[in-house]
Amino acid sequence: MKRRWSYLKWKLWRHRAVILGIAGLSVMAFMLLGNSGAVAEQMQILYRKYGVHAADSVMAVWFCEGQSEEEYPARYFLRKPKVLEYMEQLPKNFEQGEDPAYERLLAGVWEAQILKENETTPEKDQVEEASFEPVMELVNFKTSGSALVREKLSDHDYLMKEFYVVHPTTAADGTLINAERFLNMDLTVEKQESSPQILIYHTHSQEEFADHSQNQEATIVGVGAYLKELLEEQGYNVIHDTSNYDMKNGTLDRNQAYTYALDGISGILQRNPSIEVVLDLHRDGVEENTQLVTEVNGKPTARIMFFNGTSQTPDGPIEYLQNPNREANLAFSFQLQLEAAEQYPGFTRKIYLKGLRYNQHVRARSALIEVGAQTNTYAEALNAMEPLADILCRVLGED
Repeated sequence: MKRRWSYLKWKLWRHRAVILGIAGLSVMAFMLLGNSGAVAEQMQILYRKYGVHAADSVMAVWFCEGQSEEEYPARYFLRKPKVLEYMEQLPKNFEQGEDPAYERLLAGVWEAQILKENETTPEKDQVEEASFEPVMELVNFKTSGSALVREKLSDHDYLMKEFYVVHPTTAADGTLINAERFLNMDLTVEKQESSPQILIYHTHSQEEFADHSQNQEATIVGVGAYLKELLEEQGYNVIHDTSNYDMKNGTLDRNQAYTYALDGISGILQRNPSIEVVLDLHRDGVEENTQLVTEVNGKPTARIMFFNGTSQTPDGPIEYLQNPNREANLAFSFQLQLEAAEQYPGFTRKIYLKGLRYNQHVRARSALIEVGAQTNTYAEALNAMEPLADILCRVLGED
């Protein structure tokens, strides 16, 4: 009996690693099963707070494509997802919400290459490759009166590569993005001295520029005031809404900014039904070493980006975010983008498409415009309003 017990102890000691491993895995499995409700709740929070792509990002980084099933457990227990590591590194005062700039930063490592391509700043005097060669069959379009190659614009792959960046939360096939339809849409607006035609507002009024510490006026609201002045000089009647939709009880809060903004601008539009153009001016957020600067008319100028919500995911429409003006919104940004490419090469970045709506449904001529980023100076952002006002007048003008 004593010999059998000694033999059993020897066997247990020899296989101690296997026994401890089985015990550890059993405890972990028990903990996971016991906390499945909490895990599910956390995943729901991720979806609500960081967008529909967040939980998918966690899984994509946790279980990389091409990884064998045998490697899953070790990666699952030993490696923290990159998206969670990133969120832990965010500044303490970082505010989340339905913000195009910040949501892109949360998209994960698999989107970094797209962002890098979109935020590359051309060298001075270098024209972006999205140029148009006047050859073969031509099509005239109203916004600049110049000729574009029909074959190229009708090529969906070419169109998407040269003019758009598509966020993973949406999809943009030929039924959604069609240059011919966009260019044939009349977006002109009749000027009226007695009634407003244009509304400028800021969902995120607290967005500041690089020199804000030296100049308290260096915010996106100040940029909107200058755009109002320039458009009024051209004969438009403009309302500038300076409400703080991203402030709550004196504290920065962007979680409900788009909801508050919709309430605010809806009231303005009801009181002023003559308004046909609605511009939501933002300031983008990029990596600190990214400089969104070009030169326009001899001035250092912040580059701008037109941003469209598509109200659809790759799986189909988002029913609770319907937008009857979606095609007109897309046509508006596309005509502005082409006008900018013709008149001010290098001034605009590619049009950014994302799956939500961003209050662009309120008018056919609605646009969300990112003016530079936190790395731009206030002067660079103000300078950007001069070419922006010009291309707006060219697209909206009746001539």
